[in-house]
Amino acid sequence: MDRVALRGLKARGHHGVFPREREEGQTFIVDLMLGLDTRPAAEADDLAKTVHYGVVAEEVVAVVEGEPVDLIETLAERIAQQCLKHDGVEEVEVVVHKPDAPITVPFDDVTITITRSRV
Repeated sequence: MDRVALRGLKARGHHGVFPREREEGQTFIVDLMLGLDTRPAAEADDLAKTVHYGVVAEEVVAVVEGEPVDLIETLAERIAQQCLKHDGVEEVEVVVHKPDAPITVPFDDVTITITRSRV
């Protein structure tokens, strides 16, 4: 399976379990690895035979900016399911970064990584 990667998609969302997170929002960063067979697109040099990563990026940002959820696990699942709606995408790895998580000790990042497939 071939891979198309999108890294560092940034959007502001209002996800989290604390009222401040819901009210003020924060930046979330998403990395995607889409698994698909790119041979038909390469042979025909045809965008319609692969995944349009620009459209995927816009959809992912819309999910992050959309309906708030408590957990980044839920957010990652919603993103994965959106990606799998695209014809040809057989598998997706989603990493959601929450660099401004409300943690009381110094840290660089909090992430959740999930892998989902059509199976």
